Amino acid sequence: MGLIHLDAGVVIGFLDADDAHHNSAAEALSASLQAGHRLAMAASAFAECLVGPSRRGEQAVATINDLFERLPIDVVDLDPTTARRAAAMRAGHGSLRLPDALVLATAAENSADELITTDRRWPTSRKLGLDLTITVL
Repeated sequence: MGLIHLDAGVVIGFLDADDAHHNSAAEALSASLQAGHRLAMAASAFAECLVGPSRRGEQAVATINDLFERLPIDVVDLDPTTARRAAAMRAGHGSLRLPDALVLATAAENSADELITTDRRWPTSRKLGLDLTITVL
């Protein structure tokens, strides 16, 4: 059993049957849960998951909250240590956006075994100096 961190695109893809990542996101979540892994997500990624539902209203937001409770997916708060690590990652990798650096730093600071994303633009774990697997769906 390990700790799997999720990027927002995984949850967004899972919830939208028309999303290009729907099937791979559903398979990744199912496999993680069947293996007994714990799931977590950076608070910044959780906020990203709530943008679309917030546009649709409180019932849509409640659906997201229910999903996070049922799976469960722990939402990890941003702390100063993680913020400093994200800033250093962003400064060292010009193509890495701050929201992505926050997700990566949160996973690293919380000793995640794996980070699952739909974003193909991220540098590799090796280039980032991270001791975790980045799986791109």
